[in-house]
Amino acid sequence: MIKRHTIFFGLTVLLLCGVAVGYPAGRLSAQSPVDTRFGAVESFWAPAEAAALGVGWERILFYWSQIQPYGPADWNTLHVKEEWLAEANANGRTIVGLLKNAPNWATDAGYPAGVPRGLYLPIDDPGNLWANFVRQTSAYYGPRGVHHWIVWNEPDIAPDVYGHEFAGSIEDYYQLVKVAYQVIKQTDPSATIHLGGMTYWHDQGYLRRYLRLVVSDPEAAANNYFFDVISLHIYFRPETVPMIVGSAFAVQQELGISPLKAVWINETNARPSMDPEWPVQVQAFNIDLDQQAWYLVQAYALGFYAGASRISVYKLVDINMSPGDESWGLIRPYDLSKRPAYFAYQNLIKYLGGFTYPLTRERTNDYFIVGFPRPQGLTRVLWARGTSPVTLNVPALAESAMLINAVTDEKTSVAAINGYYPVQLQGARCHGECLMGGPPIFLVEEGVTVDVIPTAVPPVIVATPIPSTSVAAAATLTPTVAATSTAAPTETSTATATATATATATPTATAVPTDTPEPTVTKTALPTAVKQDPAAPESKSTLVPTKAVELSSLPSRTSVAFSWWFLGAGGL
Repeated sequence: MIKRHTIFFGLTVLLLCGVAVGYPAGRLSAQSPVDTRFGAVESFWAPAEAAALGVGWERILFYWSQIQPYGPADWNTLHVKEEWLAEANANGRTIVGLLKNAPNWATDAGYPAGVPRGLYLPIDDPGNLWANFVRQTSAYYGPRGVHHWIVWNEPDIAPDVYGHEFAGSIEDYYQLVKVAYQVIKQTDPSATIHLGGMTYWHDQGYLRRYLRLVVSDPEAAANNYFFDVISLHIYFRPETVPMIVGSAFAVQQELGISPLKAVWINETNARPSMDPEWPVQVQAFNIDLDQQAWYLVQAYALGFYAGASRISVYKLVDINMSPGDESWGLIRPYDLSKRPAYFAYQNLIKYLGGFTYPLTRERTNDYFIVGFPRPQGLTRVLWARGTSPVTLNVPALAESAMLINAVTDEKTSVAAINGYYPVQLQGARCHGECLMGGPPIFLVEEGVTVDVIPTAVPPVIVATPIPSTSVAAAATLTPTVAATSTAAPTETSTATATATATATATPTATAVPTDTPEPTVTKTALPTAVKQDPAAPESKSTLVPTKAVELSSLPSRTSVAFSWWFLGAGGL
């Protein structure tokens, strides 16, 4: 007969083991819903940390070569674990699946970048292997919460360039997308189909050529052009973000695509090579831990201003890495220690989450100010562009505001003086190149009416008290009535842009950066964008930020949780 104290011991072990693994069950019942515009790639590797951040969407790799490794009869559901999907759904994260990597049996061109065999056959033909795989995958994972699908990855990297992922022509890629779109819409009509993430710098004309191919197809216009979202990958230089996002909108307008497709930034980051706990030798782009944190705030502010519907950091955590490998994560490999960028991202979501359009942006040769209206009031993100510190007078909408360090969350109350807040910005830091601006700060005013938003005029010298020993150029912003809210905001710029864009894939930054030309786009309402054993974690090249083939996985946190529960059950 089992004694009561034995039963009590077993139940206690079960409870303690469940607490030990830190599984973030029931997050939404205790906290407000997440803002789905803020993402982190492969958040399932660290679900508790993702929940604490408030991550709103994540990308998960669905490797065809892993799901059906030996033939069309295979169906390996352990490749993408269902507990990952359940945890994401429970915590309000949108799941975006990335379909790629043809298995050897399905292509004549070689694993994993080869064009699938039978791609040009009708979508209901058994010989169209890609159509069969996509149909089965969508039908299986749709009921499990996956309704966004990216078709392959970085198709703009040529086959003879390191990091390429698709060996076919641009016509082959269009057929790949067209087939996937038609098949998925049959099985899940509400699904959203994304183009593969494009790097821009590898082939700046790729998106234009692709969309020309699309609009030349007589079937395209009647079928929503066979895609819903343009996906971008942007790294290291935050000031290129609005130019690249703007180009994605401009080329659509040029080719007559209407309504405009949404633009997502699926990957962005500045990998720290100068982490004392994880040093890396690189050939270019030397970045310290502070700069990685600054990059995220600047890139997100400029990306959302430019009209990006959603943005995701690459990535939340790296796994299966050897010392000296390039680590991109907000969280370090293995020990899950957090880099400053983790806290910067947490603060970014905290103080920008729930923002509404239109946004405002002030850009001079010396600084940026991006304004985010929120239900709570107004958050302005400010940073110096060059190496020199900047002293500003920022127009006040309230009697006082909070100046908040974007990385540390350190707060300082600032009172309005003659209708202005005195603000000091520290200069940028450069390691050979000046890749980004200086440390950003948040200027947060709560309880203000944001129907009237400050907009930019050229800075002038103003005679208002500023705690500084030198004369300071101050920003004077004249309030105007906000325009009708749109997903792609209009801007007021105070700096003259360079006449032409540079053609180099790695433009050299300067201590006081000049403006990157941004395409002129007639802003219209955009559609509402209503690791895994993917065999191994992705890696990125220093010179060309692309991914290599993945290897093997560590046990997921859920797998560890199961082991503890099993131990508890044994005690019971």
